[in-house]
Amino acid sequence: MEFETDWKTFGKHRVRLHATRGFPTETLHTVAELARLSIENNMSARARLVEIVYRDQDKAYDVFVGTTVPDDRRCAAQLEVAIATVLGLLPEQITMTVNTVEQAEVDLNFGIFERLLAQKIGSVPPIQ
Repeated sequence: MEFETDWKTFGKHRVRLHATRGFPTETLHTVAELARLSIENNMSARARLVEIVYRDQDKAYDVFVGTTVPDDRRCAAQLEVAIATVLGLLPEQITMTVNTVEQAEVDLNFGIFERLLAQKIGSVPPIQ
């Protein structure tokens, strides 16, 4: 069992929360909720929050988003600054990575889409 990893469902987003040392904290859950809100309101309907990693040594958060719409990448820089501002962090402490996959690579059925995006990005291993 991995104690540094937690899985949460926020609406249509199935998110892997990972802390490099220790348990995922309440702050990590708050970052996930804030990232979800910013993604749903500023990116396409195909964008999904996939994973958030808290790097304890840097006190920084890496936010990974999967999508089938390439234009979603344009929002990342502004969302990094907005999330950092709301949380009272420096902009360098939030890094948002938007990975685009082809729509043909993922099934658009609910649940399957989120799992395949996470698998393509590398957050979870393929199902054997």
